[in-house]
Amino acid sequence: MRAVTVTPGVPDSLRLTEEWPEPASEEGAILVEALAVGICGTDQEIIAGAYGEAPPGQERLVLGHEALGRVLEDPTGTLQAGDLVAGVVRHPDPLPCPNCAVDEWDMCRNGQYTEHGIKALSGFARDRWRVQPKFAVGLDPVLAPVGMLLEPTSVVAKAWDHIERIGRRTEWKPQTVLVTGAGPIGLLAALLATQRGLSVHVLDRNTEGPKPDLVRALGATYHTSPVSELEFEPDVVVECTGAPVVVLDAMCKAAPTGIVCLTGVSSGGRTIDFDAGALNRALVLENNVVFGSVNANKRHWDLAAEALARADQAWLNSLITRRVPVAAYAEAYTPGPDDIKVVLDFTA
Repeated sequence: MRAVTVTPGVPDSLRLTEEWPEPASEEGAILVEALAVGICGTDQEIIAGAYGEAPPGQERLVLGHEALGRVLEDPTGTLQAGDLVAGVVRHPDPLPCPNCAVDEWDMCRNGQYTEHGIKALSGFARDRWRVQPKFAVGLDPVLAPVGMLLEPTSVVAKAWDHIERIGRRTEWKPQTVLVTGAGPIGLLAALLATQRGLSVHVLDRNTEGPKPDLVRALGATYHTSPVSELEFEPDVVVECTGAPVVVLDAMCKAAPTGIVCLTGVSSGGRTIDFDAGALNRALVLENNVVFGSVNANKRHWDLAAEALARADQAWLNSLITRRVPVAAYAEAYTPGPDDIKVVLDFTA
């Protein structure tokens, strides 16, 4: 069968392998036919050789962690043949750590977790894959065109779960949300904010292309000015750029008792002249919270599936700016200037 693979640590080793082995039964009881795989910045970094780890005993890693498939067979009865399904990306470490032991593998303490298409587990960019029942997420049939958005949505579902848990430390009635960055994570974070009935503002530097219209279609307000120039103080900030200046400005802009969730990963190596003492003073005196959030556990995947099923399906479909057949895989992994979400289509 076909599989999109790389040699981890070797830049530009991306290949379409035409005779990849069928998935071993040890991978899981549920056999799935691939429909599509979403592509994100993590894939680009693995292709560049920045990181990635092949399964034990293998030289190449199958890419793909934003999966959508259709069940071919499930002898466990968890799902039925024909059901839409996604596979949870991260698996707990074998020890396990205290968090992995209670299925909170997104909060793994020792870093020994594994991840499909990223770290020591084959990914989903292959014609067929298997999944264990506990890591299988069934999807509403309405999500057939857009179900590969489940993985990024699970990330922001976790972010909102933790925001709301922190908010319960006091009498907390948030009204205003600022999302910095209008990529897939930012737009999905804004979607989940609107589903909570909040006043949503999205900030991005793009003045043209699809992003402004996608934000306005949610009923949210689109901004292109620096965070420091905004005329309001948000109760919640979901930071999705990882840009150091934006991160610091977002931390400074939050309202008293505000919560800032950092989801963007900074590359490092950049120094900024910044008054850290003033920020510390503001955070302490205003009882603000800044925290980081990444990945998701099964509970968040289920919340994400519910959120996507409730969403405007035409709006979700608009997030997908290109659908590329597997035969043209190199085009899918080459970023375009107006791309939001590119999908590798296994049905074309």
